[in-house]
This record gives sequence, C-alpha cells and structure tokens, in this order.
Amino acid sequence: MSRTLVIGDIHGGLKALVQVLDRAKVTPNDKLIFLGDFVDGWNDTPYVIDHLIELDKTHNCLFIRGNHEEMVLRWLSDGEDNDEWRLHGGQSTVEVYQNVEADKIAAHIEFLSRLNDYHLDEQNRLFVHAGFTNLKGVEYEYFKGMFCWDRTLWEAALSMDKTLSRKDLFYPKRMALYDEIFIGHTPVTRIGYSVPVNRANVWNVDTGAAFKGRLTIMDVDTKEFWQSKPLPELYPEERGRN
Repeated sequence: MSRTLVIGDIHGGLKALVQVLDRAKVTPNDKLIFLGDFVDGWNDTPYVIDHLIELDKTHNCLFIRGNHEEMVLRWLSDGEDNDEWRLHGGQSTVEVYQNVEADKIAAHIEFLSRLNDYHLDEQNRLFVHAGFTNLKGVEYEYFKGMFCWDRTLWEAALSMDKTLSRKDLFYPKRMALYDEIFIGHTPVTRIGYSVPVNRANVWNVDTGAAFKGRLTIMDVDTKEFWQSKPLPELYPEERGRN
C-alpha cells in the first residue's frame, strides 16, 4: 500500500532521520515529501544530504527548499557568510564541511540547487517550507523568498476563529485556495506542543528537532505520525541550536 508521508525539519539530525524512517516502516512504495531545513543545527548536515541523495535513488522523494538550504547553498557555492546564519545553526555546518571532500561538496551543491519551492498534489494539498503571501496562491507569489521565510501564514492560522469554514468571507483567501497546507519552519514547541499541530487547514510538522524536540514523519491521509527520540538524547555531546 502506497502512502504519502511528510517529514518535518531535520536540521542535521541524521540519527533522528534514520530512526523515524524505520519507525514509520517506510518502503519504496511510499511517497516522501521533505519540507525543508535538512541542514544546520546538529553536526551531521553533510551526511543528511548524502542520505537524502541515496534515498532519492530507491524511493519516491520530493525535496522542498527551506531557508537553511538557501543559506547553505550560498555559502557552499559563493562563499556567502554571515554571523546570523552561523548563530542559528550554520556554525556546525561550517565546521563539519572542513572534512568533506571537494567532489562531495559539488554533489551537495547540485542537490541543493534543484530543490523545489513548493509542491501541489492532485488532491489540492500544498506542501511548502514556510508559507506564501499572494492571495491568488503560490503560482502568483511575487516574493519567492516567502516560500522559505514567511511566518504570517502560520500566524494567521493560529489566530483564526475555529468556527470559520473555507467558504466564509473572513477565511483568509490564500488559505482557502487549498484543501490542506503542510508546513515546517516555525517549531510548534514555541506554542507548547511536541506533536504536529493543525489550525484551520494548515498542518505544522516542525516539532522542534533543531532544539530539544523530535523529528516527525506524518501520513498526510490518515494523520498518523511517528517521531524520533528527542534530538539531545541522540546527540548528547552536542548542543544543536539550543
């Protein structure tokens, strides 16, 4: 039986990725949609990318670009660097890439260069790392960086009256365009949750793996989900983005 599985922000936590794929009993028949931010945080960033590249050869995978992939690609390809990026997980990436060979770095640049801005499936379900702002939808987004950086979509979903339906005049127009929207980017741990959170038609699957939380994989049809151990337990000698 084929499933569509969505995976939240990994942030360099290879051990969590391997664990959660095993716990979900993922097979080549499953479609895997990675919501971005595979990199920066725990010290396995290049090895996460290696794992995803290999996984793509045997499984049906779709990879969405997160803001951290955007920053890592700029650093790897153009040497673009900044203190803010290093403070929010980039420092571990810089350090571990000192031991990565040039041919592998080239393969990583190629992988990061072909990530998707978003994915819209046949069931009118949208998958995007952060959000978007155009009222006509993702195809009309003027500011492509919003796919990686926007937080207003999630803020709007959190603030909505729970009684509103998608046909209501007060339902945000951009959200009403899609049956469901799956995002990462903003950890649900910020609002006191440790599992995927649904508000309106938006599902947030970032369960804080960059910090003290877990990595999550969820079946988009049934909403069943599986989680890794908390990342600090898998990387007791590291700090991640704590």
